[in-house]
Amino acid sequence: MAEARRILVINPGSTSTKVAVYEDTREIFRVSLEHRAEDLATYPTVAAQYEMRRSAVLDALAEAGIAVETLDAIAARGAALPPPLEGGAYRIDDAMVEILCRRPVIEHASNVAAPIAHDLARRLGIPAYIYDSVVADERDPIARLSGLKELPRISLSHVLNMRAQAIKAAEQIGRPYRDLTLIVTHLGGGISSSLHRGGRMIDNVSEDEGPFSPERAGRVPRRWLIDLCYAGTHDHATLRRMLYGRGGLVSYLGTSSAVEVERRIAAGDVEAELVYRAMAQQIAKSIGELATVVAGSVDAIVLTGGIAHSALLTGWIAERVSFLAPVLVLPGENELESLAHGVLRVLSGREPAKDYAPPCPA
Repeated sequence: MAEARRILVINPGSTSTKVAVYEDTREIFRVSLEHRAEDLATYPTVAAQYEMRRSAVLDALAEAGIAVETLDAIAARGAALPPPLEGGAYRIDDAMVEILCRRPVIEHASNVAAPIAHDLARRLGIPAYIYDSVVADERDPIARLSGLKELPRISLSHVLNMRAQAIKAAEQIGRPYRDLTLIVTHLGGGISSSLHRGGRMIDNVSEDEGPFSPERAGRVPRRWLIDLCYAGTHDHATLRRMLYGRGGLVSYLGTSSAVEVERRIAAGDVEAELVYRAMAQQIAKSIGELATVVAGSVDAIVLTGGIAHSALLTGWIAERVSFLAPVLVLPGENELESLAHGVLRVLSGREPAKDYAPPCPA
């Protein structure tokens, strides 16, 4: 039997860095390294956090007794990189690191994952990859049109977890992922849906285009949003917080906790039930929207993400969409596992890895 391959996984978040080590598909170590907000505030950019987060990763491995020399590969969370990438694995190289450190598309904690992985991999002489970047874009050209030439539809969704759960669903169904047509909906702080056919995510409903979620407003009436922008009552930062962070359940009920909302419903709170049912209905509408792209020919609908643990919410969604296809509930976010399994497929020759081609300087 071949020796198991040991994969280090690095997934930085806004106030933490999640680290795991897998031997093939078996997780042998996991830790979430918390970073104090006051410490992070001392860094002018995400890139400036590189050394701090790198040291935290190495210290955690040393404390766990895991020698870096035993690693066979590194999987890093994929950040927003220009131009929009296809899904799957990309080898981390100098060009990718240069853009993330010096010319980032957005300031996001995931920007430091690839630079940390690249440094460690180069020292150890092992490969390092990102997998399913947050802006992975495999859509057909027809799916990129928005209705306004200046504003193309952006492929911003929970790609990493959605593809991983699509592959798991295919295993449960007993057919190859590439042979199935699936709609996958991620239910978390943000909610997005994607349509998978032929092993590609050919369309999606992003957080901006679809249902409201625990923290985000989703698709809102644009005419009145424009009026609100120019009413002089809210500045740019306040409006962004209203749409991202203080929208959805927070706006209506003052909480982003689905557990709290369900507690209120159980206690007879009529308003909480109305809002929660509305969220379920909007989620179902986004699933139905994607089903029309393939004329209703869908093999399964997959509900995933943290809130997919809610039998109440997933039940309400299933009531509305099960006429389209069987509904599979695969709860949890599983980002570390998804990264590890993606890179393992590359190492075992089941998936190719791509080389990153940065855009030409203007």
